[in-house]
Amino acid sequence: MNSPEPADAGISIIGAGPGGLTCARILQQRGIAVTVYDRDPGPDSRDQGGTLDLHADNGQVALREAGLLDEFFALARPEGQEMRQIDPTGTITAHQVPAADELFKPEIDRGQLRNLLLDSVQPGTVRWGHSLDVISGPADGPRRLHFADGTSIETDLVIGADGAFSRVRPAVSPAVPEYTGVSFLEAWFFDVENGHAEIAELVGSGSAHAADGERGLFAQRNSGDHIRVYIIQRVPVDWISAGGLTAEDTDGIRAVLCDEYAHWSPRMRQMITENDGPYIHRPILALPVPHTWDHNATVTLLGDAAHLMPPLGVGVNLAMLDASELALALANAATVDDAIRTYEKTMLPRSTETAKALEHGAEHLLSADVPGFGGDNDAQP
Repeated sequence: MNSPEPADAGISIIGAGPGGLTCARILQQRGIAVTVYDRDPGPDSRDQGGTLDLHADNGQVALREAGLLDEFFALARPEGQEMRQIDPTGTITAHQVPAADELFKPEIDRGQLRNLLLDSVQPGTVRWGHSLDVISGPADGPRRLHFADGTSIETDLVIGADGAFSRVRPAVSPAVPEYTGVSFLEAWFFDVENGHAEIAELVGSGSAHAADGERGLFAQRNSGDHIRVYIIQRVPVDWISAGGLTAEDTDGIRAVLCDEYAHWSPRMRQMITENDGPYIHRPILALPVPHTWDHNATVTLLGDAAHLMPPLGVGVNLAMLDASELALALANAATVDDAIRTYEKTMLPRSTETAKALEHGAEHLLSADVPGFGGDNDAQP
């Protein structure tokens, strides 16, 4: 089968996260039809996660191409660029305060960013409740997408923007995410200025990191008087069940954490014991490095589906840059096949270089020194 022109092709994006929606927005701006399929039943069916910093040299580049940079700055929190290094006693040992006009990597809640992108695409672009099961059809197309509800559709291009456990990835690569040996427990704190004033004072307007070489904490201010704390440990991936606990056993998990952090000051242990609601277990996974695949004329990947890395402040930025470059390649190429080749020629080397640099980055989060503190790659769960 001859590869179709992008304007005449059926283009399907799997995943309505920041990467998938950025790609859809830029394609539509350039007159190319696209449909996004997402497994969630609707846009508000689950929490979208914490705060993100969008960098001027990648995430903001993508938003500029999408025509959404001004809208982003209207929502973003430049003060969120503040960063503190704290020792286990609660003493601030290093402190970065952004200049009044600093806009290199302002913060925005993931949900706010997702809503900004959702509102920017044409009505009906996202088909909710479509959980991809498998892709069939010849490598040169057309492809058929089979969904868990028994429906299927034919398409000329499948773009996997469906994250760590991508259902698109197996069409081009056998790689699966591997556990890094480090896990996060996410803890939430609401109405922090009134209900958790001491924690709010510790964290400040942005992020705060503390570690002793074996365990750590990373706290982030979100909008709406909300702080998320990531409790960082080097543990087996099944440490909760191996200890006879379940993820819902908040009191049991809290008791284990109190023992583990017993030598930290009571002031610091507040960020472990006074959370509002249960903990959320988030083992840190990464794809093998390097992760590449043979060219395929009908399938490609972006973001975590292509290059899942430890959470060190680059994930969403690379996903959105991938999305922008792929959309622009499709807008400027004679065929879909040509566009994929152009996109992957840049994306794969870039992601390989970054993944090599961050390959053991999860371990660095346990260090008393934040990797890149004072530079561009701050630790960012």
